[in-house]
Amino acid sequence: MTKVAIIGAGITGLSSAFFIKKHYPDVDITIYEASDVPGGKIKTVTRDGYTIELGPESYLGRKTIMTDVAKEIGILEKDIITNHTGQSFIFARNQLYPIPGGSILGIPTDIKPFITTKLISFKGKIRALKDLTRKPIPMEDDISVGAFFRYRLGDEILENLIEPLLSGIYGTDIDQLSLMSTFPNFKTLEETHGSIMKGMQNVRLHREQKEQHNTEGPQGQFKQFRHGLYHFISQLEEWLMNHHVQFKYKTPVKDLIGEQKGYNVVTSNETSTFFDGVIVTTPHHVFHKWFETDPGFDYFKKLEASSVATIVLGFDEKNIKNTHDGTGFVIARTSNTSITACTWTTKKWPHTTPKGKVLIRAYIGKPGDDIVKTRSDEELIAIAKKDLSKMMTFYGEPDFTIVNKMIDASPQYHVGHIHNIKRIQEHIYKEYPHLQITGAPFEAVGLPDCIQQAQDAVQRLIPRIQT
Repeated sequence: MTKVAIIGAGITGLSSAFFIKKHYPDVDITIYEASDVPGGKIKTVTRDGYTIELGPESYLGRKTIMTDVAKEIGILEKDIITNHTGQSFIFARNQLYPIPGGSILGIPTDIKPFITTKLISFKGKIRALKDLTRKPIPMEDDISVGAFFRYRLGDEILENLIEPLLSGIYGTDIDQLSLMSTFPNFKTLEETHGSIMKGMQNVRLHREQKEQHNTEGPQGQFKQFRHGLYHFISQLEEWLMNHHVQFKYKTPVKDLIGEQKGYNVVTSNETSTFFDGVIVTTPHHVFHKWFETDPGFDYFKKLEASSVATIVLGFDEKNIKNTHDGTGFVIARTSNTSITACTWTTKKWPHTTPKGKVLIRAYIGKPGDDIVKTRSDEELIAIAKKDLSKMMTFYGEPDFTIVNKMIDASPQYHVGHIHNIKRIQEHIYKEYPHLQITGAPFEAVGLPDCIQQAQDAVQRLIPRIQT
């Protein structure tokens, strides 16, 4: 019988086991996890009628692989929820501005709301409209997202509209963030349509045509589960157990020792077990130690990672006043705040909050800033409350607060990242036929991306070790 070890019980590791059992049911699987629970960054807390996400809040619905897996493991259609649509804002120059209608990731696709917005100056609008006639930006292998948009739309629209939306996704300085590792479609649209605005307008029109065929009317982009994202993890764990997958919690892996046709997995208690194949889904600072003598993995020694903290505040509705009707806001980097964004969770996900209560999630953690590492939970709460008081009014203290720090959780996809990753993947394929490494250090950021990478890793590994 073929034996496979999966190192890491986050969503990528669990999904790897799922796809193995789905397509290769006779494979024997053992999952090693250093902590005492599965799920990785996904953490859901339920208390006093609240459903609170401490890690990821939702997933992008148009990437259907997560919804498909959810249904296969027994989550009912009625328990897969789409977010309420509503206005989002950008905090700049000490006030909240509505994101112009028709914008996609900050890129204007509808001229009228862009021309009339007060967020961008007249000069900034004129500069952005040059995108309609500019030639594609010269580029060899890669370029930063910042450089791409400064060339196409100008500094002002980048810093006040695009950067707050994009840098928060990856936790990286937009002037270092790799375009080809994150949004390669932007370059394709630019070259195909001669303009990023024209290209994104085509994307918007295509989406609107699809919505016209949706009898339920306009839908939000994001999905959640009625009982929280961790419900997906617990259901997946149960499904795997029912398919005879073995879990070894509180069992950190110390080393991988290569054999002729597989690996010995050595745990922290010096137990060694042979496997025909191994899928590694841990953070890069964990696995790169196992390959220290191989220069093919040196990139991971210098790959930086940023930290972020989620600050959750629960209020009685009489103790908070928010005059803005919307689902949340992001913050321009020129603003003097420590928080980078805020979700008015009660409005975006009404099922998460009891009647008469208000739930807010704020985020702290900018690239190059070590505030998340150096400040206590109490200090971070105070910082968040101070910053939030610039956008809304508090009449009393929150009923509760929760802080979740994710230290070095977001690998920095700097310019050239995609080419380094391709080189490493080729190296693994050639030199390590019984091994796959996947997850966030490579290119999986959103939850569906993690699941897709897991499926790809399984398809690369299992046929090779069973021949």
